[in-house]
Amino acid sequence: MNSSVDTSNCAVAKTLAMLGDRWTLLVVRELMLNRRLTYKALSENVDGIPTNILSDRLKKLVDHGLVGKELYNKRPPRYDYSLTKKGISLRPVLIALAEWGAEYLGGELPPKYRQATKA
Repeated sequence: MNSSVDTSNCAVAKTLAMLGDRWTLLVVRELMLNRRLTYKALSENVDGIPTNILSDRLKKLVDHGLVGKELYNKRPPRYDYSLTKKGISLRPVLIALAEWGAEYLGGELPPKYRQATKA
C-alpha cells in the first residue's frame, strides 16, 4: 500500500514552501513582537540575516499578503513593515513552535514573547 501524500496539493507542503526556510518565520516573529519595524530595525533584530535574504523575504511576505509596508520617507524610499491580518493569524503557529522548541530543544520564551502571545 502506498501511503505517500500528493505534495502538490498538500497543505503542509504548501505552507512550508511559503514559510519553511530559515529566515521567514524569524522576520514574522520580529514583526509580531514589535508591531511595526523599518528594514534597518529588522536587519538588526533578526540576528545574522544577510541583507539580500531580508529583502527577498520581505518581498515574498508582502506579495503573499502576510506583511504590509508603508512609505515613511520618499527620498530615498524607506518603508515601515507590519503584519497584516493574514500575518497576525500566524501567531498561534509561532506560539506552538516556540513552546515545542522550549520543551524539547531547550531555551526559554522571553518575557516580551510571552506578552505578545497573549495579544
